Amino acid sequence: MSHDPRPPHRPSRGTGRRTRGEAAYGSTSDAGSAALRVAIVGPAHLDEETAVAHTAMLAHHLSDAGHEVTLVTWTAPSRSRSSVTAASAEHPHVAPFPRTIRALSRTRPDTWVRVGRRLRDVDAVLLVHPVPTSVPAHRALLQAAGAVHTGSLPHGAGPRPQSVVVCLDALPGRSRLVEGRLVSSLLSRVDSVLVPSAGQVSLARDLGAHHVSVAALPPLPAGGDGTARGWRRGPTRLLALEAAGRLDGLELLLRAVRAVPDVSLTVAGELRGADAARIGRLAADPALGGRVEVREGPLPADVLGALLGIHDVLALPYLSAPSTREVALGHLHGLPVLAFEVPPFSSQVTDGLDGLLVPCGDEDALTTALRRLGDPNVRRRLAEGVQTPDLTASWAHYLGAIETLSAPDRLAAAGPRDGAGSEPAGHAGRGLGPTLSRARQVAAPGARLVADRLVRSVAGQEVTDVAGRASDTVARRVRQAASRVLAGRRPLVTLQPGDLPDWVRATDVLGEPEQADDARRLSRILGLPRSLDDVAAWAALGALAAILRVRDDGLRSSVIVDEGGTRSLLSRWARAVGFAPVEIHFTGEHPSVAALDVDTGSLDVIVRIHPHGCDGEDVDHVLEQASWALGSGGLLVVTVPIGPRAAEGAIGPADVRAILARAHGLGFVLVGDLDGDVTARMRTAASRARADDAAYGLVRLTLRRR
Repeated sequence: MSHDPRPPHRPSRGTGRRTRGEAAYGSTSDAGSAALRVAIVGPAHLDEETAVAHTAMLAHHLSDAGHEVTLVTWTAPSRSRSSVTAASAEHPHVAPFPRTIRALSRTRPDTWVRVGRRLRDVDAVLLVHPVPTSVPAHRALLQAAGAVHTGSLPHGAGPRPQSVVVCLDALPGRSRLVEGRLVSSLLSRVDSVLVPSAGQVSLARDLGAHHVSVAALPPLPAGGDGTARGWRRGPTRLLALEAAGRLDGLELLLRAVRAVPDVSLTVAGELRGADAARIGRLAADPALGGRVEVREGPLPADVLGALLGIHDVLALPYLSAPSTREVALGHLHGLPVLAFEVPPFSSQVTDGLDGLLVPCGDEDALTTALRRLGDPNVRRRLAEGVQTPDLTASWAHYLGAIETLSAPDRLAAAGPRDGAGSEPAGHAGRGLGPTLSRARQVAAPGARLVADRLVRSVAGQEVTDVAGRASDTVARRVRQAASRVLAGRRPLVTLQPGDLPDWVRATDVLGEPEQADDARRLSRILGLPRSLDDVAAWAALGALAAILRVRDDGLRSSVIVDEGGTRSLLSRWARAVGFAPVEIHFTGEHPSVAALDVDTGSLDVIVRIHPHGCDGEDVDHVLEQASWALGSGGLLVVTVPIGPRAAEGAIGPADVRAILARAHGLGFVLVGDLDGDVTARMRTAASRARADDAAYGLVRLTLRRR
């Protein structure tokens, strides 16, 4: 849509007054308190087709999650074209977002200010893929919206929008002086920066970012179906997707191809100027015998899909990888991947199973890998090892990061951290003041935020044992959690989402003892505290992975309620990496968060996993209670035994689908893909069952609150 619908005026949120006649870009409907009002400022023209598709899909997914979303874009593309066409023309597999407002003009600064004023009532302004030339416009827009980072809210000031820069590619380094200064002037003025890989974190901080989070980019749809093509003998056909500034590794690949005659290579992407000339000279080398084809220009979805469909291997010869979606794109089309062993490729490709990894920059190793790929049997085995990536989980992880950074309470939580702030009102007489004051001074930033948020929600309330036993107060539990943080002298374990391999899934099935053994071994490799219970390690590792990937803001500030009791393995691991979980053990008839008297939507994560997980009788009760206790984007992680009907407390594969249907009705979406190999492995476990009255497996379900 190209016009401004101008919904009715809403009162300003205290960040300034809107001039007469200006209307907010927020939705006209009154959403629930859990929904966020989000304005996405991003490209929507042909000149940046990948960013366009990502922006549109982000808007769709946020809207589907129940948030109020407006996409604000430019009236014209950033460089001249013979015609201006909507993004969907280049991306037929990405539907245009219906609430799109083309109001920003690159040649009219007054539009930057006007649009910014209309965004004062939103909860968050997301700047997607800001290029250096658009920085002045973005700065003016944020200033007009009152969304510029100030460190903390002034005393008495009303809420203001969160400002988040969403990066899709590499940030400019120090060597690019002009571009670096422009981008730095933007990153230093926003509240948060979301980067696609851990390697970009330090660069973002060098450019002035105050808070940096990492979330892998979900793969974008492309035309065609690479997994449907038949087996083909003959020379191996490699496809390399290239972009400007990432050509050093491609030169190594071209030299390796020259030494392996049974390999052909297609280089596709937007190569301009000196880069295009440089690659053209290398490709024209007579020693290559015409086996290299260079396709310059944009790669629309259908063209990209067709290219993936006629090649055998996706080559990613990047010496560093700022983006994280290429491996998933290749696997989505059934292609094994050849890549240098650099993050995140080193964790996304299993060497010898669904691709080949070679030491970074090692031309001899690259040549050896190409010779292996020339063997049709090797190529076929690698293709058969490719698993279709879980797109649902990828977007769930990504949305979780976006929602965490966009939540309005981050402004309050990110206030002064010097311990000089006053205690929350109403808690002076409950003995928590000294403990929390000390916690703020000594504990890690994430633990301080957890202590503050928990006290506001539950201090002074009793957790009553439903069976009638006298329970400890939640205030005591909070003090215990704070004491553990203060008493912990061991250094924190550095653990990022990218450190966890893809086989550690949020939603999964344990049907073989080897899976539990692998989980416990991985926990030791990661440096987590020891566990003697393999099954508990499997349950806790998947839950911790879900929290890190979906709900962590980088400050370890998520409010986690662990219903596994005071000896819970998950809580031990969560504390080891910087969280401050609250452990509660219930023994009543309906053991769940029902006995925890908290404010609606005040928790980030509720965990109920083995050995104190749910059974087929109480899982619905846990769902109902979590539906009001969790805020938007909050996680519920439960484990339930699977087995025949005669097995006490167990459920079958059909019952799992019924649980998910009821969860959907309560506002939850599954983080994971039940229709993938999860269901298949449940059935495999059932086929191997040896008893009619005992469980034969354990299913871990991770659900995200819309």
